[in-house]
Amino acid sequence: MTTLIDLSHPIEHGMTTYPGFPTPTISEWLTREASSARYAKGTTFQITRIEMVANTGTYIDAPVHRFENGADIGDYPLEAVADLPGIVIRATDRKGRGLDADRFTRGDLKGKAVLVHTGWDAHWRKDSYGSGHPFLTRAAAERLVGAGVALVGIDSMNIDDAGDGTRPVHTALLAAGVAIVEHMCNLGALPDAGFRFFAVPPRVKGMASFPVRAFALVRD
Repeated sequence: MTTLIDLSHPIEHGMTTYPGFPTPTISEWLTREASSARYAKGTTFQITRIEMVANTGTYIDAPVHRFENGADIGDYPLEAVADLPGIVIRATDRKGRGLDADRFTRGDLKGKAVLVHTGWDAHWRKDSYGSGHPFLTRAAAERLVGAGVALVGIDSMNIDDAGDGTRPVHTALLAAGVAIVEHMCNLGALPDAGFRFFAVPPRVKGMASFPVRAFALVRD
């Protein structure tokens, strides 16, 4: 028996993901009423369109997000973003905002999707989501790179401190080819280990980030 656990926020018209970024616009390009003139009597279709920045909802970053000549979303092989062995690092009990290297001392991180459970997704769609969020420190990112992780995800607004313009975590992880998934949710429903993780974007060339339907497969 297996269970699929959704770890993605839905994308909705007008919602805010990252404060200050444009919100998505979802509309009809072809209405059912207008389509009735194109098809046989009684046959109608709806064709919708969406306009949004790539950093909307739960999304994955590619190296080109940080580095001009880095690989883009379309360059990710499926092996880098699908069917990865996953573990969860619990960080809901914390004294400060920065999650340091001592959170990541497990010896089985190599090749894993490491998902950081902060509980910050409880603030989603609230003003509080955009400030005071937990993040990884530079030392934590360097330890994860050194451990050979495949992907790092977090249920917070940013894996970096939004007030640090150098973005050390994005820099370290993406320089090493480690995929980043931000704005996750529902990590509390996962076991600490023993699941498979998926965060597959469309194979779009030239994109630095793109929304994903992140989910986990848990074997009972």
